[in-house]
Amino acid sequence: MQQYAELLDRWNYEYYVLDNPSVPDAEYDRIFRALSELEERYPQLKSATSPTLRVGGEVRSDLTKVRHAVPMLSIRTETDFTDEGALAFDERVRKELGLNETDAAIVYDAELKFDGLAVNLRYENGVLVGAQTRGDGTFGEDVTANARTIRSIPLRIDPKLAPAVLEVRGEVIMHKDDFEKLNEKQKELGEKTFVNPRNAAAGALRQLDSRITAQRPLHFYAYGTGEVSDAEFAQSMTELFAKLTELGFPVAEQRRTVRGAQALAEFHRDVLAHRAELPFEIDGVVYKVDSYSQQRALGFVAREPRWACAHKYPPEEALSVVQAIDVQVGRTGRVTPVARLVPVFVGGVTVSNATLHNEDHIKELGLLIGDTVVVRRAGDVIPEIVRVVIDKRPENAQPFVMPSVCPICGSAVVRDEEEKDSRCTGGLVCPAQRKLSLVHFAQRRAMGIDGLGEKMVDMLVEKELLKTPADIYRLTVEQLTELERMGQKSAANLIEAIEKSKETTLARFVFALGIRHVGEASARDLALFFRTLDALRSATVEDLMQVHDVGEVLAESIRAFFDEPHNNAVVDELIAEGVHWKQEEVQVNPEVAGKTFVLTGTLPTLSRDKAKDMILSLGGKVSGSVSKKTDYVLAGEAAGSKLEKAQALGVTVIDEARFLQMIGPGVGQSEQVSDAKEKTTETETARELAIGETGSLF
Repeated sequence: MQQYAELLDRWNYEYYVLDNPSVPDAEYDRIFRALSELEERYPQLKSATSPTLRVGGEVRSDLTKVRHAVPMLSIRTETDFTDEGALAFDERVRKELGLNETDAAIVYDAELKFDGLAVNLRYENGVLVGAQTRGDGTFGEDVTANARTIRSIPLRIDPKLAPAVLEVRGEVIMHKDDFEKLNEKQKELGEKTFVNPRNAAAGALRQLDSRITAQRPLHFYAYGTGEVSDAEFAQSMTELFAKLTELGFPVAEQRRTVRGAQALAEFHRDVLAHRAELPFEIDGVVYKVDSYSQQRALGFVAREPRWACAHKYPPEEALSVVQAIDVQVGRTGRVTPVARLVPVFVGGVTVSNATLHNEDHIKELGLLIGDTVVVRRAGDVIPEIVRVVIDKRPENAQPFVMPSVCPICGSAVVRDEEEKDSRCTGGLVCPAQRKLSLVHFAQRRAMGIDGLGEKMVDMLVEKELLKTPADIYRLTVEQLTELERMGQKSAANLIEAIEKSKETTLARFVFALGIRHVGEASARDLALFFRTLDALRSATVEDLMQVHDVGEVLAESIRAFFDEPHNNAVVDELIAEGVHWKQEEVQVNPEVAGKTFVLTGTLPTLSRDKAKDMILSLGGKVSGSVSKKTDYVLAGEAAGSKLEKAQALGVTVIDEARFLQMIGPGVGQSEQVSDAKEKTTETETARELAIGETGSLF
């Protein structure tokens, strides 16, 4: 096991730090699988620094705050395209050190200013034991499990070369190519895309589920230290970077050791000239006095080191003309105006489009079609219109009018006054929203069609077999077997799952329709109040607002959905295809009805979904967070911070036994038994798979 781990560590370093792999991916994967199987068979021998930790696995309810041993301070910033920032910094340093014109030039460390998330890595006796974000500089968030999944972060370093305690600080970023690939994948899955690489990197590192972080292509670059137990470890930035490189930490190859103000200014200009060629986003450069003794002499002012300075580049701006304003329909139905510009080169790229967000933003800008505008790349990533040049407005400039119908499907477009957005109401028929609405319709908490997930929906939509949810019920085994990797048995199983889903409940059906703002609890309340689909479809806004927790925004959203003829046609088709439900009897339980529950931890026999269904069926509500309005916290094994918060607020905490006593006999009992069996079966299956996979090793 140790041999495998050492091999994988070396190959990781070669691939992610040196960018010079010595073995093919297949060989790496083979050894990785072999180590994983051994660790699964002999968990007591698994190392705390095993390379298999990089796949993630830990899921947390929140990110714990941790005090930094040495504060992570911010540094002073100069922003310009000229040499002024570099010259001003050198002048301040020389003045503080009492140097005059005849004294030697200061030696500086010149680095890139990464546009990512600052992280502190703590090593004790060569082992990575903690990782924290910068936070407010005094307290950061514990992201240890997530940091372990980043391949360029060493899980262990040579204890002979490192102090007993060594904190290495640096930036977690995402390379531009990786960012583009990630957003393409997000689009394919119907998920929200990321605004820029920094947001993608920060979001990935702060995930509660480390398995998600492991799937994101993150990189770490070292730029300094926090707590170091050996004061003699390094006496300058140059020496520090040499030692960090020797220990296996990635350091940006563009950094330089330079002498004097003019050399700093030259570095600033040189980086700007080659900025577009860098594999990652930066927003400037950083200067640091190289000598640690001079750093100590300079000290700090207002929690900023006098010996360091950031020299940022201002966002680039250019003039262009708005030739037209079109609208784009997103996967959630949001209708966004987009300015079509005369192509202009700004921030290293040619820009021909700029988002205008919504109607209100256009009015705030005072923008007309035909206007000359100032264009900027916001965050050097997203093109935006900063302002209108009124003096250049032509006589034939025209105002923009938001279309009243969707340009994709012809459904009505309505304005969401609360969010200031316009939305297409054709959720069930609009091609722009098709994949997302189909995946939502089939999900376990909606119609519960097992086997009809994102990948299957993608294939069926690409083959034009699915256009609306009603098409799901027209699929045949013959059509499915023509799909890639779909055999007769798999096709038959999916058709069986589709048939089974026809028998549902009104609440599940309403939730499955994907009406904006209608969640599971709202769907349940609507079903209990109106009792029939016809009553719900014909309800006025005033009628809808009589339902518990249904306000004006939600009521108008429901009414807009059923006012759209295309949606009603699909609903009618679903009923014609055999989707049906029994009229539910209203169960009254005074201990549950109207009460708010929060679930935390693992229950002995019930899954969270089953417990949630039982609460909703009796008129209760389920929330994801604890507050003073919470009535009960249902806690199981390994309950986390929600339990602590409940105890602090004096909220009643109950276990599964007390919960089952509250709901009374008969409610969900059969589901409870099958749920327990399902848990047991899953455990046994996992055990059999582990034995089967590892059996061939010995």
